[in-house]
Amino acid sequence: MLKLITSLLLLFMVRPVASQLYLQKEPFAHTYSIVARDPDTGEMAVGVQSHWFSVGTAVSWGEAGVGVIATQSFVNKSFGLRGLELLKKGKTAEQALKILLKSDEGREVRQVAIMDANGNVATHTGENCIKYAGHQQGDNYSVQANMMLTKDVWPAMAAAFEKSRKLPLAERVLIALEAGEEAGGDIRGRQSAALIVVKGKPEENPWDDPMIDLRVDDNEEPLVELKRLLKIYRAYEHMNKGDLAVEVGDMSLALQEYGKAESMFPENLEMQYWKAVALANNDRLEEALPIFKRIFREDENWRELTERLPEAGLLDLKKRELKKILKLK
Repeated sequence: MLKLITSLLLLFMVRPVASQLYLQKEPFAHTYSIVARDPDTGEMAVGVQSHWFSVGTAVSWGEAGVGVIATQSFVNKSFGLRGLELLKKGKTAEQALKILLKSDEGREVRQVAIMDANGNVATHTGENCIKYAGHQQGDNYSVQANMMLTKDVWPAMAAAFEKSRKLPLAERVLIALEAGEEAGGDIRGRQSAALIVVKGKPEENPWDDPMIDLRVDDNEEPLVELKRLLKIYRAYEHMNKGDLAVEVGDMSLALQEYGKAESMFPENLEMQYWKAVALANNDRLEEALPIFKRIFREDENWRELTERLPEAGLLDLKKRELKKILKLK
């Protein structure tokens, strides 16, 4: 009898210690995510939301021309870099996943999805992931979730992603995440979200990879904020194109791009300002003046900046025209 009691005590003592090892060494990122690829552009993406701080620093990994990985539940962060390295060595998504899981004693509490640059996808949901947990694969995507309020989360994500084929990849991923939230989401609620997008071919300049890298580390409505950030990103794509047009002296194109950016965020002073500069550089000073006036009233620093632009070659005006702008009240 004494031996039996001793054995039972040892059994119950060992189990909590084992579970605590995961908590101490690995992020507790129970969550839902999507890995996806645009077959037309080759772009690949990871989108994720969780009731955990800064989920994007643990779950989402990607490299242009290589693939994307989402590693979650009791996260083994090494799966990110190790998985990408395996893909670079020519392993398929399925082969890479098998290698990673084979050496992992905690595989049954892991959830991981891997997509390679050819669109091959492999997903694993460990038997001991907290329910509701599961995944669903489709053409160029995989959705996966654990510790969800309902078992409808990942099917809802899959359906939403498939129905939004005409949109850019980043927007499709966000729509899938929103569908997961509407279907119940994380049983604990929500706190953070992230979105990365990488190109289908290796990036010539590694510092430009990923092409989109947005994170909401702590927010009551992380997907709402992530959607706002993605819209700002799209607006600044137009701003960047406008800047490039200015560099080559194409002021007409600059005006067009700055105008598109401003239309997306009409209250943004930066976007209003460069549209006014582009107007002035296109012999449309009278149209630019009321915009400059409105901006100067909001913040005098823009007036000071305007005075510095001619020296930098960014405002090509006669002295009397520049004076007309600077005297605005």
